[in-house]
Amino acid sequence: MTLLRVLWKALRAAMHVAHGFWIIKMQFPGMIEADQQRRVENWSAGLLQIASIELVVTGEPPSRGPRLLVANHISWLDIVVMHAARHCRFVSKSDVRAWPFVGTLADGGGTLYVERQSRRDAHRVVGHMAERLKAGDILAVFPEGTTSDGRDLKPFHANLLQAALDAAVPVQAVSLMYVEAASGQLSVAPSYIDDDTLVGSIWQTLSAPPLRAMIVFGEPQTAAGRGRREWAEDLRRDIAHQRKR
Repeated sequence: MTLLRVLWKALRAAMHVAHGFWIIKMQFPGMIEADQQRRVENWSAGLLQIASIELVVTGEPPSRGPRLLVANHISWLDIVVMHAARHCRFVSKSDVRAWPFVGTLADGGGTLYVERQSRRDAHRVVGHMAERLKAGDILAVFPEGTTSDGRDLKPFHANLLQAALDAAVPVQAVSLMYVEAASGQLSVAPSYIDDDTLVGSIWQTLSAPPLRAMIVFGEPQTAAGRGRREWAEDLRRDIAHQRKR
C-alpha cells in the first residue's frame, strides 16, 4: 500500500476518533444508555470500515445481559471489533484511563478498571463486576491478562470468573482472529505485544492489506459445578477449538 493511501487512512481514522471523543463529551450526557450503546457499536463499525477491516461474526452475540464474555486478546483492535459486534463493558487495566483520547473512549464504552498489581483492587473489581452482572450488564474480560501475536493462546487467569460465579450468570467464550482478506492467512499486523507501541501497532494495522476480523461467539454456558480455575481451562479449550473452525 502506498504511503499516501496509508496517510489518508490515518487522517480519516484520526478524524473518526476525534468525532467519537466529541460525541462522548457533548452528546452522551443527554442520551439514555441504549442510545449510547448503539452509538458505540456504530462508531466501532465505522472505524473498522476506515481501516479496511471486514467484520465476520459467527455464532450469536448476546441480545441482552446478564452475560460475561471471555475472549482471547491480540490487540487494542479487539475492543473495537467486539464493540462493533455487540456493545459490552470491558474490564481493563487502570493505565488505559490515562491514555490521551483512548481513556475518554474507554470511559464512553463503560469500561471498568482494575489495578492489576493489587490483589485488593482485584477483589473490588470482582465485586463491582458481580453487581453489574446482577443488574443485567454484558461484561467482557481478557483472561490471558496480556496480548499475544494471535498464533497461540496464553494461560487463562481465573480470578475475574469469580464474578460470574458470584452473580450466577452465564459465560460465553469469544474467539478473535485476524486474517488477510485475499488469502485467508493469519495476519499479525494488528498485534500489540512486547515492545510494540500503540502508535506503531495502529500504523502497522493501517498499512496492512485489507483484513478480516473473525469473531466467534460460543454457546452460553453455566458453571455446572465447576470452580473458577476449571471453568477457565474449559473456556480456553473452547476458544482454541473455535479458532480452528
